[in-house]
Amino acid sequence: MADKRKRRRADYDSDDDSVRLPFKNRLKPDSVILATLKTLTDATKSASTSKTLTLADLSLSSTCREVSDLPLSSVQNKILTLAISLTKSILSGNGFSFSVPSRAATNQLYVPELDRIVLKDKSSVRPYASVATVRKTTITTRILSLIHQLSLKNIHVTKRDLFYTDVKLFQDQTQSDAVLDDVSCILGCTRSSLNVVAAEKGVVVGRLTFSDNGDMIDCTKMGIGGKAIPPNIDRVGDMSSDALFILLVEKDAAYMRLAEDRFYNRFPCIIVTAKGQPDVATRLFLRKMKMELKLPVLALVDSDPYGLKILSVYGCGSKNMSYDSANLTTPDIKWLGIRPSDLDKYKIPEQCRLPMTEQDIKTGKDLLEEDFVKKNPGWVEELSLMVKSKQKAEIQALSTFGFQYLSEVYLPLKLQQQDWL
Repeated sequence: MADKRKRRRADYDSDDDSVRLPFKNRLKPDSVILATLKTLTDATKSASTSKTLTLADLSLSSTCREVSDLPLSSVQNKILTLAISLTKSILSGNGFSFSVPSRAATNQLYVPELDRIVLKDKSSVRPYASVATVRKTTITTRILSLIHQLSLKNIHVTKRDLFYTDVKLFQDQTQSDAVLDDVSCILGCTRSSLNVVAAEKGVVVGRLTFSDNGDMIDCTKMGIGGKAIPPNIDRVGDMSSDALFILLVEKDAAYMRLAEDRFYNRFPCIIVTAKGQPDVATRLFLRKMKMELKLPVLALVDSDPYGLKILSVYGCGSKNMSYDSANLTTPDIKWLGIRPSDLDKYKIPEQCRLPMTEQDIKTGKDLLEEDFVKKNPGWVEELSLMVKSKQKAEIQALSTFGFQYLSEVYLPLKLQQQDWL
């Protein structure tokens, strides 16, 4: 009698579980999913043996510019050469001005062969003897002086530190940050070469070990919070991993769920997030992992226009830093979810969906006009569906089926079905 009661309870629990966790009964054994992932990993490693295209390999109709990593001695020499040129201009009675590469939207070019945005060669003059530009010219001079000091002392500072060296002149950090990017363009070097970094933001957890300034870090032993991504990528080396893929997550909440569930042990992977908008350190770290470990990158973002914009920044670059897209972009990122078609496919309840605002719809339509979106028919189809339905959803909408639905059902089923774009 007791055995019958146990069987009835087990049957009831099984039925209840299928109701609470829709589509869980479609999951195959983990060994089958792992075999699928192994195939993807092998294909990625085979493809990575081919030579990576660069701007120099292409014959573009427009002249484009790119910056490169430079040693401190080269940065010093470039600043001194520029200072001497400005001094000669002043002594000859012509005053002084900076020729600054334009980072305006009209000076950007998407290159399909490279699948990233680059900066064209148009420049503008920033003279000191002009009311309109005198302040910005002064800020540019001050930033160059500070960068020269850093290169001589061989130390790193944050962008916030740089701002506080002359608050009255800079007034707002956005102004010193913008001129810092201008200086990178003027000198032809990456922002990392200037020894100015952003504060730590991104985190990583999972099947990855690497050295951070000589200390070995095991990201499986960093707890739920993970390891903060070093702001100075030059400190990072000796990467090794037995992961099958890299999971790029937009939101900190989804990252914490996956880390606490030890998703990386069930499906060997590396989980990384910038907690929203991608910062330079996370973009550099992701690219370094992809290029050195030769692993596929799968992205988990919100089903809204901004989730896709964030994904595109990692993959194709941002227009603001297109001058350094060669170092900041990660090729061939696959869009795993949450996609607009998933809302009906996974029966996300209406109360968990959000209506798109007019600004959301405008952003979605603007994205449909971008070349990097048009290149991928799957992206166009999903984004068109989003704009047409006027509905969006966050990753957390999956929590309506249970807090662990993301790690227990949604992601395993996505991986099993190879449902990525």
